[in-house]
Amino acid sequence: MGNCLGLSRKSTSEIAPADVIKKHPAVKLYGHPNSITTYYIRCALLYKPVTVNFIPSNTHQSPVLHYKSDFVTGAVDEVLRYLDVKFPHPELLTGSIGGWYDETTPFVVWLVILQHRSMMWHLERMERWAEDLAARGGKARGDPAMGTPRMEVRKFARGYSQLLELMLEHAQMEERVVFQILEKADRGLSKAANEEHARDLPMMNGIKEDIKSIGVLDSGHPAYQESLCNLSTRFKTLKEHSKKHFEEEEKNLLPLMEAAELSKAQQDKVLDQCLDVMQGTHSHLFRFFMEGLLPPDAMHYLDMLSRCSDQNRVPSMLRLIVDKAIITAWHFGVSIGNNKPKGNEDFRKYHASAINVPGPEVDRGSNGYNIQGVLSDGRC
Repeated sequence: MGNCLGLSRKSTSEIAPADVIKKHPAVKLYGHPNSITTYYIRCALLYKPVTVNFIPSNTHQSPVLHYKSDFVTGAVDEVLRYLDVKFPHPELLTGSIGGWYDETTPFVVWLVILQHRSMMWHLERMERWAEDLAARGGKARGDPAMGTPRMEVRKFARGYSQLLELMLEHAQMEERVVFQILEKADRGLSKAANEEHARDLPMMNGIKEDIKSIGVLDSGHPAYQESLCNLSTRFKTLKEHSKKHFEEEEKNLLPLMEAAELSKAQQDKVLDQCLDVMQGTHSHLFRFFMEGLLPPDAMHYLDMLSRCSDQNRVPSMLRLIVDKAIITAWHFGVSIGNNKPKGNEDFRKYHASAINVPGPEVDRGSNGYNIQGVLSDGRC
């Protein structure tokens, strides 16, 4: 994912594989450029195998989608449903419903669950990257786009710093907002979860220090290989701890939010409080966070954000996605949980958010932004 506006100065790490670039059908979208609804539909279109010509228009009360002889307008769900019919893969309205949670689940519960999913995706990605670094031990290079071993470690450090900030903000949000609701209902309910947050913090900070130490070691030094192996082991432990912690929260704590019986107004207030605590996640880390969500979950998350009371805040968040379009490892057809690096295969599959994988190119020669080159493997 990268900046798709302005002058392009692509390094080799920013060049998309030619065999996955296809010509896609063209659609036009008319709508007010600062409308939340317009931004929402533009975000949805990024996941579809289409070329989008966005035409800003102040005369349309609601966004209008034009495809072939069809003109579609109305509620957002109607537009997304049309897109799913015409371009079935990936589906946008198929929510990841399961277990006890469903469409009636409080917003804050879904907020926590979707954040768990994104963090787990990134943890699995970083774990596999750490495994690969340890396997090569600084003696063999992977994708040339990653540069020298020291350059790759710097990219790895940047990716982990983003993940660490996301995880810390998530923990603070739970402690200051979610757990407080439960504590008011029944004191002591969140004690175990708070203790687990405190337990894992030293390990999370320790990994950051380990990466710093590796960054200053010579790749030929005997300690280099050992440090990489230790790093890989610690990442595996962190991932396992996090997975267990998330599962326990979703099984034991979050269902109790139903019993809190929050009104819609109270839920909206809680949502605002969560966003206030997680300012980094919903500003400079927002694209990184969204990379970890599958399209239906991503659209669900954006739908919840649209309920924010500060309506000036929402477009600024959605603009981060539209202006610097999301092209993630998922778009390359890679399921991090089921694919392991083999030899020197394309590292961009596993390290997409650590390097500057580009979003769609933008042709600014017309009145609208013509988004081109969306990657596709048949699903997206």
